[in-house]
Amino acid sequence: MLKLIGIKKTFNPGTVNEKQALCGVDLVLKEGDFVTVIGGNGAGKSTTLNAIAGVWPVDEGEIIIDGVNVTRLPEYRRAKYLGRVFQDPMTGTAASMQIEENLALASRRGLRRTLKSGINAAERERYRDRLKILDLGLEDRLTAKVGLLSGGQRQALTLLMATLKKPKLLLLDEHTAALDPKTAAKVLEATDKIIAGDNLTAIMITHNMKDAIAHGNRLIMMHEGRIIYDVSGEEKKNLKVSDLLQKFEQASGGEFANDRMMLA
Repeated sequence: MLKLIGIKKTFNPGTVNEKQALCGVDLVLKEGDFVTVIGGNGAGKSTTLNAIAGVWPVDEGEIIIDGVNVTRLPEYRRAKYLGRVFQDPMTGTAASMQIEENLALASRRGLRRTLKSGINAAERERYRDRLKILDLGLEDRLTAKVGLLSGGQRQALTLLMATLKKPKLLLLDEHTAALDPKTAAKVLEATDKIIAGDNLTAIMITHNMKDAIAHGNRLIMMHEGRIIYDVSGEEKKNLKVSDLLQKFEQASGGEFANDRMMLA
């Protein structure tokens, strides 16, 4: 479903602020893979997601989504292949619009605009069914303004909107980092349900090592723009946080300096 071949990206080349963010990243995801990505600050995690999404062009390499080479496509032309949820719960929804109106916008993304009437009864019922997956009671609040929801409810709604049209690839960029632990666990539970239920291919960046181990079928560790560890299946299930710290030290030749990850 996804191939990254020799992806390189350098920011501010030729200046004192030059930073080589990606150093020839190679990655292949099969359909249905749910990959968690960990690494210290500046490891290249979000840069990789931005490269896939087309936020800016890569310097070298190829990006192929479901057999389509999207390397030279601008961000807006890749949008039909992707669903994306960001760290900030306020980013993915329109606060002044109702829950059902937000879902309708997501449902109509990429379709031709017409003068047909708004949300019909069949659509409304479909939205209710999808909202039940979240287990937040939002299915009974379809006409509530999104701005009145909590951060966790908005992030869960954003997740639903990003997956409503079953994208080829779902990109989750620390989508629970701004939430309290209880709400984060709820959103992660919904994430698992949606990805498994729709057989989505997904990449989830997280700073929480326990979450990286507990979720998905594959785990990748990045350091200084490279993938230094890639584990899946039973080996991943049996991992402990101490194992990941040891792997990082072995692969990087140094100690794990990111306090946030260690505390997580």
